[in-house]
Amino acid sequence: MRHVLLACVLAWGAWAQPEVEAVLAQAEALYDRWADEFDLAAYEGRLRAAIRLWEEALPQLPDGAARRAVLVKLSRAWFELAEAYLRDKGEKERAYAKGKDYALEALRRDPAFGEREVREGLRAALRKSTDVEALFWYGNNLGRWLGFHYWEALTGGTRDVLAAFERCVELDEAYWAGGPRRALANFLAQTPGFLGGDFSRAQKEFVRALELAPEFLQNYVDYAEHWAKPAGKKELFCSLVEEALRRGQDPAVMRAWPLYNALALARAEQLAQGCR
Repeated sequence: MRHVLLACVLAWGAWAQPEVEAVLAQAEALYDRWADEFDLAAYEGRLRAAIRLWEEALPQLPDGAARRAVLVKLSRAWFELAEAYLRDKGEKERAYAKGKDYALEALRRDPAFGEREVREGLRAALRKSTDVEALFWYGNNLGRWLGFHYWEALTGGTRDVLAAFERCVELDEAYWAGGPRRALANFLAQTPGFLGGDFSRAQKEFVRALELAPEFLQNYVDYAEHWAKPAGKKELFCSLVEEALRRGQDPAVMRAWPLYNALALARAEQLAQGCR
């Protein structure tokens, strides 16, 4: 009987693998925003469909590199869905929760991370992780999720975000168009000092993000909105917004980061009203 069960399991696995691979390929095609002309409104449906397919495939993936990759993609995709399309606060909170949980699961695929987390705590594990992708999306989702959970923010959550972003900078500051520097800058600029923020330090991080990825319009817009404006630097604020608008007229720039640059350009157009 045992041999019969084993044969059934092996047969199912041989059949299921091509099916899972086909689902993953379909998800990648739906998520791809570079192959064709990008339409921000139409892309929502494709992003949601990609998430659904990745979530369908996930339970069938063994614990390994493929599973970890899908976990990271889901973390990123839920974050992007919340940022670009969700308006209801409850829906956004749930999306960020899913994003942070998927990223944390990806981080825990590394046995060293799990051992350190048990022995020294989550923050210590974050500071030693070598997975820049999972760290980056964990920090982004956690940071947004804490905006709905103030007690968790006050009791150490923001310090975990800081640990994740600082470690990302150490591992690969250029990831996702200067993402670690940009994320760290936004955290430092918008977080009170007693929770880990440092407004003066944030400017250096914004400048470095711009140096790393001048084609990523969010680097200009975030710098303008979250540092120059509250600092009362109107000339700098307007120059950053105007540069984002100028670069946004270049089709090559918009194709480089279709979703993010479309969102940043819309923000820049709104902010530009403060310069008229």
